[in-house]
Amino acid sequence: MRFMRLSRTAAIGLVFSLALAACVPTNVQRSPAEIAAAQSAAALAQQGQFDQAAQAYLTLATQSPGHADSYRLLAAEAWREEGQIERAAPTLDSIKRQRLGGDEPLRLDLLRAELALSRHDAQTALQLTTQPNVTVPAAMQLRLLELRARAMQASGDNWGAARTRVQMDDRLSGFDHTQNRRQILDLLGKVDVDSLKQRTAAMSPGDRMLSWANEALSRRGVVVARPQPELQQPVGTLLPGANANVREGYKAPTQLALLLPSDGNYAAASTPIREGFFAAYLDAGHNHAPRPIVRVYDSHGTADGAIKAYQQAVSDGATLVVGPLTRGEVSAVFGQAQLPVPLLALNHPDDRQLPAGDTSEFGLLPETEGAQAADHMIERGLHHAYVLVSNDDFAQRAAGAFKAELAARGGQLDNMLTLTSFTDAVSGLNIPHASPATAPAASSSTASSADVAPTETDNSAGNDTGIFISMRPNQARMLIPQLLIANIHLPVFATSHVYDGSDDATANRDLDGVEFCDSPWLFNAQPGLPNHDDIAAQLPSARGSAARLFAFGMDAWNLVPYLDWLRTHPGSYMPGASGQLAADQFGRIRRVLIWARFQDGLARPLSGSLQTDDVPSSAPPADTAPAPAGSMPASPSSTGPSSPMPG
Repeated sequence: MRFMRLSRTAAIGLVFSLALAACVPTNVQRSPAEIAAAQSAAALAQQGQFDQAAQAYLTLATQSPGHADSYRLLAAEAWREEGQIERAAPTLDSIKRQRLGGDEPLRLDLLRAELALSRHDAQTALQLTTQPNVTVPAAMQLRLLELRARAMQASGDNWGAARTRVQMDDRLSGFDHTQNRRQILDLLGKVDVDSLKQRTAAMSPGDRMLSWANEALSRRGVVVARPQPELQQPVGTLLPGANANVREGYKAPTQLALLLPSDGNYAAASTPIREGFFAAYLDAGHNHAPRPIVRVYDSHGTADGAIKAYQQAVSDGATLVVGPLTRGEVSAVFGQAQLPVPLLALNHPDDRQLPAGDTSEFGLLPETEGAQAADHMIERGLHHAYVLVSNDDFAQRAAGAFKAELAARGGQLDNMLTLTSFTDAVSGLNIPHASPATAPAASSSTASSADVAPTETDNSAGNDTGIFISMRPNQARMLIPQLLIANIHLPVFATSHVYDGSDDATANRDLDGVEFCDSPWLFNAQPGLPNHDDIAAQLPSARGSAARLFAFGMDAWNLVPYLDWLRTHPGSYMPGASGQLAADQFGRIRRVLIWARFQDGLARPLSGSLQTDDVPSSAPPADTAPAPAGSMPASPSSTGPSSPMPG
């Protein structure tokens, strides 16, 4: 397989330069002539002249009986490097295992396993690569795992082969990493769906295979629950000791490229994202943070445009690329044979490619909101749910994620309905009625929303039942009054789409009591970020529903210095404008949102500010002045009240 061939080539010098010292018995002295001949053979191997090296080692084997088996092993390894493992078979058969020392017996087993695979003898290869109580040096572990995975696949154990390749995942990079990930999903794609579901259901949350199994199921059209990221430690925490003014994890690139479409259907979405990006960039400068030069490239919203913009950015010296924006653009860039510069894509590919190497994905997914709504209801003690959603794509995706997460958390979906008309939305739903006396109590205008206790209903409605909705504000304003008229007083939970991002007490009074998840920046609920109200007073792109895209753009910059840290430190997270941000094992940035409630027609967060006792700086202190930004927008431009979401 190609990635193992690359690994062998990279390590060939180490193998042949150290092998002699490790394999020659200590009680047998070598003459100067033998040492010189062995060094000459090793040099041939290091130069890629494997056939000549093998012949030289065989000559040494005939001239040095005390070291003959070690030299034969080196000859067989040279032929293996030449891609002629079958030619090494007679030599392998002549080796006396008891005369080998150090790691030589293991190296012999690996050669024999590879030879067995070339002869379609999977059982022998599996036996040789799964021996108990064998100590495997770090330099040989990857090769052993690769051969074991191949043996398992050849013997029909696709699940075992996939699990073995998952063990290899964090040890590979570049093309090798991409290829291994494709093979994992290909192997899981051959496992029966029902069997895959059963295995997934039996896994503990910390099992590394869980994410892979869920990914494989989702690719086969199964909506799966995805455990929420564990938020254990914010990035930028002060390091203890004498250097306590240094914040860990911060690493800014030297030159950054921002790829966004400036024309076409997605130009309106690009404006708030771009302006949010530079708002956070400028704010980091106030903290004297080291910042890269930034150049903006027009991706035109097309696959060809995105590829050309990426390639131009690389040619211009970018060391990190942020963007492109649309699913099609991201798929096109991901589809290139190589990505020489790390990428933070501002969406997820429409062909479900996994990020490779140092590539990351970041998007505003409705699935995230649906799953977190289910978690929120379960945490409130509501284990039964009715789902009412519009026929919009975002609503359908949110509903699917809600359903999967609710089931995974032990909840029950009592009914689910897609509403195409909102003039008579509740007829035929058969939702239990509740007495108005037990309806969710709206808190007074003077009470703190953090002090409002979870609402319960009486037994006639079921005190463990709630309603989940995903729809636009005007649709929700028609639905909620109908529920009340029908004497349905169950608590209602929604996605962020129910809130248009602006305070309108008159229009939104019909939504009183509805709780929804959203970006904390809209409510100034995340300390350490520029004030939303101040920016919205100056930039139209930070107002209304476009404010979510503005927050998304802010986080696109805020993530840049911490991408490597988030990927290599599970449990760490970025307190961001669009949510608490963590990276999963695939390089996907996942959001944890806050919850808000309509009260007297105004949307307010349920629990006030986040991280008030431990607020990481957006960057570490620096004594040097920030580098100038190139191609920054000369002046703010306006955007409409709503724009396409990158998700």
